[in-house]
Amino acid sequence: MTPERYNRLTAVLDKRQSNITVVLENVFDPHNISAVMRTADAVGLQDIYILNTKIPRHKKWGAKSSSSAAKWLTIHQFDNAEECFSSLRKSYSTILTTHLSSDAVSLHQLDLTQSIALVFGNEHSGVSEEIRALADGNFIIPQVGIIQSLNISVACAVTLYEAFRQKTNAGHYEKRGLDEQRYTKLQEEWGFESE
Repeated sequence: MTPERYNRLTAVLDKRQSNITVVLENVFDPHNISAVMRTADAVGLQDIYILNTKIPRHKKWGAKSSSSAAKWLTIHQFDNAEECFSSLRKSYSTILTTHLSSDAVSLHQLDLTQSIALVFGNEHSGVSEEIRALADGNFIIPQVGIIQSLNISVACAVTLYEAFRQKTNAGHYEKRGLDEQRYTKLQEEWGFESE
């Protein structure tokens, strides 16, 4: 590994965040998943959860959309909602879904500096009732147009960049977001040479 490559990977790893993730529920199009992965990588997420209870597990992602982002992320795939949420509860204190409901909170009112998992539903019906029942609440992205929904990858990008803004202002990217054990494990997975 060249010194430039080592420095680049270290700079990226130093900014990875362990206290925020996204969950994609039954998202059909692998290109949408890949686009989400690309955004996740861009804002320093390390973990992505893919929950497929109504469709088969994805075997690969849309390579063009992700620009190989998948290889730099830790992807957790589940086909059981309870198991997925059990895993999420071990790492994140709050789980919110994107859902247009009377109790939904605006994205801009959320504190995205806390430990949080954000659930996005599929392209046709959004987050399922089952998943909403397992979560702690709902949020919406403010809109003033006729169509009250965004493409899943766009909705996720808008949300993650709001999180990025808040976390930047809170100084989260100025210190390591991963514990030492996780940091070292990812160094090995990313091909850092041992000194």
